[in-house]
Amino acid sequence: MTRSRLLLLCLPALCFGTVAYAQTEAPAPLRVASPDGQIVLLLSDSTVGPATDPSSRGMHYAVDFRGKWLMDESVLGLKIQGQPALGPGMKQVHAVSGHVDESYSIPVGKTSSVRDHYNSARVDFEDPSGRKLAMEVRAFDDGVAFRYIVPQQSSFANVRIEQELTEFRYPKDATLYPLILDGFQSSWEDEYQMRNVSGIHRDWLIGLPLLGEVPGVGWVAVTEADIDNYAGMYLRKAGAPFALRAELSPRVDEPRVAVDADAPVTTPWRVLMIGDAPGRLIESNIVLNLNPPSKIPDTSWIRPGKSAWDWWSGEAAPSVSFKTGMNTATMKHYIDFASASGFQYMLIDAGWALADRNGPQDYSAVADITQVTPEIDMPELLRYAKEKNVRLWLWSHWTSVDKYMDRAFPLFEKWGIAGVKIDFMNRDDQQMVGFYHRVVELAAQHHLMIDFHGAYKPDGLRRTYPNLITREGVMGKEYLKWSARTSPVHNTTLPFTRMLAGPMDYTPGAFGNSNRENFVARDKMPMGLGTRAHELALYVVLESPLQMVSDYPEHYAGQHDFEFIKQVPTTWDEVRVLNGQPMEHITLARRSGKDWYVGSITNWDARSVQVPLSFLNEGNYIAEIYADAPDADTNATHTTFTKQPVDRKTVLNVHMVSGGGNAIWIHSAPVTQP
Repeated sequence: MTRSRLLLLCLPALCFGTVAYAQTEAPAPLRVASPDGQIVLLLSDSTVGPATDPSSRGMHYAVDFRGKWLMDESVLGLKIQGQPALGPGMKQVHAVSGHVDESYSIPVGKTSSVRDHYNSARVDFEDPSGRKLAMEVRAFDDGVAFRYIVPQQSSFANVRIEQELTEFRYPKDATLYPLILDGFQSSWEDEYQMRNVSGIHRDWLIGLPLLGEVPGVGWVAVTEADIDNYAGMYLRKAGAPFALRAELSPRVDEPRVAVDADAPVTTPWRVLMIGDAPGRLIESNIVLNLNPPSKIPDTSWIRPGKSAWDWWSGEAAPSVSFKTGMNTATMKHYIDFASASGFQYMLIDAGWALADRNGPQDYSAVADITQVTPEIDMPELLRYAKEKNVRLWLWSHWTSVDKYMDRAFPLFEKWGIAGVKIDFMNRDDQQMVGFYHRVVELAAQHHLMIDFHGAYKPDGLRRTYPNLITREGVMGKEYLKWSARTSPVHNTTLPFTRMLAGPMDYTPGAFGNSNRENFVARDKMPMGLGTRAHELALYVVLESPLQMVSDYPEHYAGQHDFEFIKQVPTTWDEVRVLNGQPMEHITLARRSGKDWYVGSITNWDARSVQVPLSFLNEGNYIAEIYADAPDADTNATHTTFTKQPVDRKTVLNVHMVSGGGNAIWIHSAPVTQP
């Protein structure tokens, strides 16, 4: 596939060409265009680079965005143990096109209705020895995706994949925002960096999604979708200029192999989210669309909401006379707070389950989650929470879930537990991916929602099992208990990076807000880094159908700003990104019913941004605005609250101090009677 060859492609959305092996000229690349024609993925079996280089012969792809190269000709293929690689030397033998345009609803998410609209192709390849490999390609208006299918064949019934040959070759020295991980066993909790492709070190392991800007062309994020019976994918520096290559998480029982499965084997989708601005990627539902439809017929029990939480604040309760801790009285105190605030849930964290706390292992990792520690009267808590119209979530280490879930999940359903927060997996190898699938399937049978912590990035599994409503896989608010790492710079980066993959349990809600100069990391009654208005805006900017309200109850008492947290929804009908740049700032608007919520945050630079309200329907509205007070750069808890009439022609001038933010609730204005 050569540059001149690609410029002579035909105009229809799909063009196919196949040739006999005896022909000397390569066939025309298969072309799959997005429905709007702005994005084109080209799939070829031609030669890239010097014809004398055997590795350059075989399957390749490239991506064009609005007539410019967004991804240059990149190698495709799989390295199979005991076999020559599938990909090099293979030729197209058959291709079938397709088109889908349908919509579906989801119980919780950033949009209540999702349009699934794409052109597609399945292309069969074969090498001279008769070995087969298929590629499936889809082109959406917001990106492209491809995956490999290893069909059943006489060459091998069992498929042992050592690595993928998949490359991502940028056409120039693109700017990337990588998450550098310290190994395959990781909680995915670190800061994102900004690096050119040429500045990526060869020993770096890069987690997904990976956001990048190709100057003068557009924005592209590499991620994956529908990981099932497969290993998670990472990226490393490749040999070609401006290129990265796929790297699969190795099996823990056989590190030289990533995937061991019987044919046919279908890999996850390799996804390129594409847009002319980084905010367009945030609005995309492409990761969801690349997963199978819901397997839960009745999703009415899957309900979003906010939750009180005892862990982040260090079980602080300064107004009470009893000793606080993992005991019935403290949990009742937090249930009271959730009930009075109108929250749907209270999350009981580590320590409630019975375990030997004097043994050599971490007690939470060996806890029997079918039994309760004597300090917790679970029947009384369940009765009390029901009386207060609050449902309980329970935390558990993944090893306890793995050991006990066949008995524990039916028991939790009998108790009336709403969901389980499962922690410390810190892996995405083939075996651990299987654990995730077993958990959500069994949990769905027992009407339990799931929140994965210590987790790998989302892959859209929540479409198939919408009881998986959120997950961590992010360096969140907890890090302020021992560091200053979750800063406003980090917060302005997350929407453009980690959040592209799906919801994230970042756990906002700090009301002990501080600037950089006065911040002190501490375990009990921790502080928030950034202004109070910044913290409020996180409830709009960061997506999670289960949102923690992380501080201790007394910290919210008498604070008018708390009204916004009580009011703001956690699931949405529509999302619009109004402005933003990674590591700098973002303004994001979300609609719930007829109401809109707008959140703006900035990094350590004070800034003013224009916020046009053209997304509103015709009519008159009231905007209730929580803004940084003039002195919020030195007194971070200070806000101003104003109300003003607005309509779709209004353009708000939002000023934010260093580390600041702005949170707005827009609702219909009351009709005045004559």
